[in-house]
Amino acid sequence: MTAPATRLTPGPLPRHIRVLRRLNRRGVGPHEVGYSGRITVPAADGTPLLADHYQPLTEGEFPTLLIRSPYGRGFPFASLFGFAYASYGFHVLLQSCRGTAGSGGEFTWWLDETDDGLAAVAWLRKQPWFSGDFGMVGLSYLAYVQWAMAVDPPPELRALVVQVGAHDPYSTTYPGGAFALENSLIAAVAMVHQGRGALRFVRAVSRLRRKLSSVVRSLPIMDAYVPVVGQRVPYIDGLLRNPDRDAPFWRGTDLGATAERLEVPTKVIAGWQDLLLDQNLQQYARLRGAGCPTSLLIGPWTHTSMLEVDGPMVLAESVAWLRAHITGDRSGLRESRVRVHVGGVDEWRDLPDWPPPAVTRAFYPYRGAGELGAGSGDDAGRLADAPPEASGPIGSFRYDPANPTPSVGGPLLSRTAGVRDNTKLEARPDVLTFTTSVLGEPFEVIGPVSVELRVAAKAGSSIDIFARLCDVDESGRSSNVCDGLLRLPVFTGDDPVEVTIGLSSTAHRFRPGHRLRLQISGGAHPRFARNTGSGEPAATATRLVATDVTIHPGSVLRLPQVT
Repeated sequence: MTAPATRLTPGPLPRHIRVLRRLNRRGVGPHEVGYSGRITVPAADGTPLLADHYQPLTEGEFPTLLIRSPYGRGFPFASLFGFAYASYGFHVLLQSCRGTAGSGGEFTWWLDETDDGLAAVAWLRKQPWFSGDFGMVGLSYLAYVQWAMAVDPPPELRALVVQVGAHDPYSTTYPGGAFALENSLIAAVAMVHQGRGALRFVRAVSRLRRKLSSVVRSLPIMDAYVPVVGQRVPYIDGLLRNPDRDAPFWRGTDLGATAERLEVPTKVIAGWQDLLLDQNLQQYARLRGAGCPTSLLIGPWTHTSMLEVDGPMVLAESVAWLRAHITGDRSGLRESRVRVHVGGVDEWRDLPDWPPPAVTRAFYPYRGAGELGAGSGDDAGRLADAPPEASGPIGSFRYDPANPTPSVGGPLLSRTAGVRDNTKLEARPDVLTFTTSVLGEPFEVIGPVSVELRVAAKAGSSIDIFARLCDVDESGRSSNVCDGLLRLPVFTGDDPVEVTIGLSSTAHRFRPGHRLRLQISGGAHPRFARNTGSGEPAATATRLVATDVTIHPGSVLRLPQVT
């Protein structure tokens, strides 16, 4: 199907954008903006997809940004991307993915974005306002569609800005091998209801908040999720029925290898408390390995707080990258390839690359003077910088899925995400803590963190291990820094097994007077669906079996110390 060129006569901006512009001038560029809505852009198979066009009301030629979204074209994307980038001198085509927000066809997560994106570019080529150069920008799924475009990049594509975006849906859904229950439910609500109007979306979010706590404790998960989403969602059913990466369900969804051969300049923006941080760091490393022009920005953000907390900075960095590589104007680029926010001292650090050179420091957990399973008090476990002489277990706890260890903060999509007080959590009998002595000087950790554990459980047991690095201040408040979970294979014997758990990465300075703490437990529910201990498939499991878990000497926490 050949689409004719569209001569657009801009109309007034949507009311909610006009209101936002009056209330907040932050991030608004020098150009007045015109708007043309509900433009039909045919997909690869001719299916009509809807788009809105924002353009600078200034004489002259401007490059184009293509932004493709399954979340609707209204609030907040119209103002954050359509209006904001147009005000800085870009034509912005904000297009709804097939099957969403009035676009024809049926939405299938992840699978149609390459072909439909290329069809949008073919349409752009016919428009009289298209200069022949375009870039892409966007967060979350709006970033995934950029990787889809990069699978077969058209010659006019000059730059990408990937903001807190995934390239591998499986790793997002099953981090460490456990189902990401809470985040998957929230994402499903957003996908199902966001394009159906503001009122229906607000009602859906309200229902989610009312019912989430009861739903996540119900079994089986396959049926329990329906009340909180409001309907059965085939895609969620597919996620639950396919816990193995090699299942046909996931075929073609992992676009990570795209970065290994990409030549289009690509900026990666990530958050220390974002669920996609590890994937963003993988993207950057692959781009660097391919010799692709790239840049990395990591802030103190969750997945949903980036634009709320530091929106003007993210916009400025993104605009500078796009201008530099589309128009050749490099005046806004910073000199350093990498900029990261350092927690604990709330400062930004420019680095030549990621990760920076560091010395790996080993800390060894051992048993304190109190009981074997003591919590975070004076008799709790210790962390030493030399292997202690130890005999027997250094910690033990019982994980009971009928009373699962709760999740506190971390990389969630909910309002409870981010850095939180872990003190109450660490007082539970099913949470082990190992803590250093009070620091006499600053201790700065920048890079990937991991812990090697020797773990034992009864033969036939199925368990998860959740590990977290915390910063304990002078008052005893324990704040999470980074963490990770690993679902272990079923134990075939009673002897300890050696496992390595990645605790993601961080940039954090532990100040004098503070202490480092390693936290170990059997889960973090409902961030990760609890391991029922029965060995049944997670989607249909109904039987709960408690398990005793023991940590043995030879375990070690490894931290990249920057001096």
